[in-house]
Amino acid sequence: MKTLKRIWQDKVLRNRILFVVLILAIVRFLSSIPIPGVDREALSVALSNNNFLGFLNIFSGGGLSSFSIIMLGVSPYITASIIMQLLTVLVPKFKELYHEEGEAGRRKFTQYSRLLTVPLAVIQGYALLALLTAQNIIPKLSTPDMILNIIIITAGAVLIMWLGEQITDYGIGNGASMIIFAGIVASLPTSVIQVMQTFDSSMIPMIIAVILLVILTIAGIVFVTEAERQITITYSKQASNFYGSTGITSTYLPIRLNQAGVIPIIFAVSLLLFPQMIAQFFGNSANASLQSIAQFFTNFLSNTFAYGVVYFLLVVLFTYFYTAVTFDTTKTSENLQKSGAFIPGFRPGVATTDYIGGVLSKITFFGAIFLGIIAILPIILQAVTGVQAFAIGGTSLLIAVSVVIDFVKKVDAQLTMREY
Repeated sequence: MKTLKRIWQDKVLRNRILFVVLILAIVRFLSSIPIPGVDREALSVALSNNNFLGFLNIFSGGGLSSFSIIMLGVSPYITASIIMQLLTVLVPKFKELYHEEGEAGRRKFTQYSRLLTVPLAVIQGYALLALLTAQNIIPKLSTPDMILNIIIITAGAVLIMWLGEQITDYGIGNGASMIIFAGIVASLPTSVIQVMQTFDSSMIPMIIAVILLVILTIAGIVFVTEAERQITITYSKQASNFYGSTGITSTYLPIRLNQAGVIPIIFAVSLLLFPQMIAQFFGNSANASLQSIAQFFTNFLSNTFAYGVVYFLLVVLFTYFYTAVTFDTTKTSENLQKSGAFIPGFRPGVATTDYIGGVLSKITFFGAIFLGIIAILPIILQAVTGVQAFAIGGTSLLIAVSVVIDFVKKVDAQLTMREY
């Protein structure tokens, strides 16, 4: 209660939070504006029986469930972001743009991500419409109607991308994550009603097991998010005098077990969604080769074990990848040297950079494995119980808890910063 009072008294922080609420309210309003001509009942059945469509509904902020103008949600933007981040590793020009050209370079990099979102939204929109048509969820569209719907869906994806960026720039937290979180929260009442409607006394042991797993998952997420390795750093006498103390003072450099937060899970699910969408679209292709390739991918990703292994590996990979992109060991070492700080036993410069890099690699390994295990727990539960909704619900829980933790930490950081 005291914290809420402090937040409300802080005009800047209060306005930022209210801004987030306003944007999320706009997203929910947009998700209720449907594109006409859909069989709602058939769509509802497809969402409950198809993990691919269920996951896509999460990324749309709940927009797909009503076949709204924002049915693609942040999926094209996240896919574009993944491609651009990969290019920073593969193409030296993009690496230089992202890491060495400062704020101007980052803005240009973000602009490229925005531009790439448009063709990806067109491809995903067309593939999704074709898929829903093949499943008789929407009637067969004429060419003009198909083009019009693709334009509407693409515009919706661009609008959602822009709204997400407004949250990131003028609100609190990551905009894309907050939009996904809003969709998850909005779907909770429906999920609870569905569980209550199918409740049976024989399900009590399973429900208890699910509750225990939920508690375990939340505890695991909190542990991965909060755990950190503290590297002792020492300030030289001159630096200590500058900060108002005498002699040599020591503090520590915190390196979190999971530097990447919830981003690896969002990236992994998004990367799995894109080939699934394309594969399901080409599943009805007249070309036999395309159809067989699409069928292979569809069957492969429909296999719970194969999907779980790929999902686990992608979470681990993206944890390493995103940590490498966001945590620059060379820059950290340079900043320590500029501030007159050093790590005892290691000379400033290359030795310090190598040491920090070694510690980061070791701690990220454990963080990535742990996050990967937490990510596939819902899939394991689905395989054991045979209840398909657990995979989607579990991933939703992972994202929701991680977003809440990140939001609370950012609010706390803002409050602490304003105290000083």
